[in-house]
Amino acid sequence: MIESAVPCHKTHAVFHIPEANYLGSFAPVSEPAAADPAAEVRRALAYPIGSAPLSMLAKRAKNCVIICSDHTRPVPSRYIIPAMLEELRRDNPNIDVTLLIATGFHRGTSHAELVAKFGQEIVDREKIVVHDSRDDSKLQDAGTLPSGGRLIINKLAMETDLLVAEGFIEPHFFAGFSGGRKSVLPGIASRETVLANHCSEFIADPHARTGILEGNPIHRDMVYAAKQAKLRFIVNTVIDAEKRIVRAFAGDLEAAHAAGVEFCRKQANIEVPEADIVITTNGGYPLDMNVYQSVKGMTAAEAVCRKGGVIIMAAGCSDGHGGESFYKALSEAASPEAILADALSHPRNATIPDQWQYQILARILKDFKVIMYAPECPQEMLRSMKLDTASSPDEALEKAFAHCGKNAKVAVIPEGVSVIPVKK
Repeated sequence: MIESAVPCHKTHAVFHIPEANYLGSFAPVSEPAAADPAAEVRRALAYPIGSAPLSMLAKRAKNCVIICSDHTRPVPSRYIIPAMLEELRRDNPNIDVTLLIATGFHRGTSHAELVAKFGQEIVDREKIVVHDSRDDSKLQDAGTLPSGGRLIINKLAMETDLLVAEGFIEPHFFAGFSGGRKSVLPGIASRETVLANHCSEFIADPHARTGILEGNPIHRDMVYAAKQAKLRFIVNTVIDAEKRIVRAFAGDLEAAHAAGVEFCRKQANIEVPEADIVITTNGGYPLDMNVYQSVKGMTAAEAVCRKGGVIIMAAGCSDGHGGESFYKALSEAASPEAILADALSHPRNATIPDQWQYQILARILKDFKVIMYAPECPQEMLRSMKLDTASSPDEALEKAFAHCGKNAKVAVIPEGVSVIPVKK
């Protein structure tokens, strides 16, 4: 019997897989974490890619906005932000700095989550504003996206002398990769802009997939938005399974992000044999805090599971479903096919909140049985969303074998959000 422990919430879920059925565990091949994460961030800042140093950009600026990730992202901000602040103030100690939390379409980040992210000292000392995509009084028009949607972003970002951002780079299930331009769209964009960018037409585009940037209409809009906002400098990291910094990249919006993407791609590309049953995760907390986020890990399994097979998703889901529109669409529809038909009927300018997420989940549910091992989540809620449930990892496997047969082959992808899987 093979014991396979995968990240789930703040611990691990252990699956017992018969050896005859086990195809293997397929994870990114990560370089060792930086021995000194703070020093690695300082190194990246000292040798920016395609840009003058941050201290030089800040020299004559009266104010600066740093776009920071929110509570749903494991960005190592405790190391990044102090280093960025030091650089900004090196030759301009009086620069007025605001940390703008890029919530995108998520709920607002709480005070406790800010402390967990930055540390008490930063929260007590620095000016922090949490972006609200629905507060029109704090937003400003910035033109028209290549797709035709309106570009409306946070007024603080538009009015600052210097706009910079932190973030991290990993494979993303429809933007290709996270990081870089995503700080602006969806990070600090309006509700209307996010909806236009995440429309059903783009989500259905075969280029809007994990690891694809070329020809990706969602990525194209995002780059345009970041340029319109005049995002001058980024500090992005690539992290390992323990959320430790492996490498940092700093500099120009596009050049530094491209370097980070290339590094990430080399680690994330994995070959996986086609499997009848695929066990996957979102890499644990905070990325698995709700069902909404867990869809991302499911797409890794989708890429290598045979049609009609089973995807087992291990995720804590301590925050429940993660979106009221997302929940209602899944719980009220007759079938996955009905959900897809409804999503695709909405034109670009009439996207429904959370439509992209339920469209992708419906696409998966149409072709696979999905069993959730989500110990922190109400089980009846999951079942109402057309997801099967299991009270333990082994019960999830029992249900999967019952569906696929006793000879079913099982593959494990313990870091579903960190890989770009292709069938071997």
